[in-house]
Amino acid sequence: MRITTAVALAGGLSLALAAPALANDDATVYILHGVPDATVDVYVNGDAVLEDFAPGTLTDALTLPAGEYDLKVTAPDAGADGEAVIEANDVTVPAGANITVVAHLNDGGTPTLTPFINDVSATEAGQARITVRHTAAAPAVDVRANGAVAFADLTNPEEASADLAAGTISADVVLAGTDTVALGPADVELAEGTNTIVYAWGSAEADNLDLAVQVLDGLHSSPDAVPSGTGGQNGTVNAGGMAALAALGAAGLAFAATRRRASVDAS
Repeated sequence: MRITTAVALAGGLSLALAAPALANDDATVYILHGVPDATVDVYVNGDAVLEDFAPGTLTDALTLPAGEYDLKVTAPDAGADGEAVIEANDVTVPAGANITVVAHLNDGGTPTLTPFINDVSATEAGQARITVRHTAAAPAVDVRANGAVAFADLTNPEEASADLAAGTISADVVLAGTDTVALGPADVELAEGTNTIVYAWGSAEADNLDLAVQVLDGLHSSPDAVPSGTGGQNGTVNAGGMAALAALGAAGLAFAATRRRASVDAS
């Protein structure tokens, strides 16, 4: 099972990253931890790159040279030689692309990995882009802006986006076709020349649904400007942060086993 999952993970990430190219040969990657109640450490080639990586954390941009990496995910403080919750070797990170990799629950509550391609194309003057991503263990939802449905019947792991006039909107998430609020309302600032990405994550059944917000800016700048990202709690990432691209996905697949083991051990 461990080998099969690692192979599938490596292949899936290689395909996901191969799509859109940036102006350079590196990939730009953000990682969002959207699986509740599970904290992990991430290693690449034996070096710790993310420690005590907690749910709700969104990393800063990682610039990843193309190449292959050996990845390992352990329980917190287990160390590089600790038992791997899951591992994947020779994971290929191709050149180009701007993506956010999200470890989250699928609609049935099973931890999974979804890489999203970030739209960093230019916006018109006075415009801002908003993107909504459904990464929660929850049914289909409608996303409302200022009380009106902006994106209807969004299911996990779908996304929707639109370019709007820059400004502040009041956003909430309701069960599709109803006025039953699942998340929000919350004020979301849409700054000119940005892509504001809102993630719904967590579990409706466990009553821990939450929102994470990522902002990619520089979309109306000169062609040489490189969009950057902020949002959420920033993880501690060193120069080896490239590992987290795939390792968080491995962690997401392993979180269910971790929680089951924790419940048995009562720890």
